[in-house]
Amino acid sequence: MKITLDAKSLLLGFLGAGLMFTAISFKNGQDQTGRRYHTEVNANNMVVILDSETGNYIVAPSIPLSGKVQWIKGEFNKTFNTAIDNKKEPK
Repeated sequence: MKITLDAKSLLLGFLGAGLMFTAISFKNGQDQTGRRYHTEVNANNMVVILDSETGNYIVAPSIPLSGKVQWIKGEFNKTFNTAIDNKKEPK
């Protein structure tokens, strides 16, 4: 059985493959811009949750193995304008 490819078949094949790649790689326009809360966790197990609408945040300085976490609340604009850290002093 001899198979031959002509220019028309090749063109249709490339167009079909391009259409499939385009359909598979299509992304929604709202990646992270529409989200209100942003969460970050660093290597030291520090957790920060920021409300991007109000500027309020909560921070867990580090998560101990016991599971009891001391959350610190604050407002981003107030902390930024006064340049005063709102961390609680250890007892």
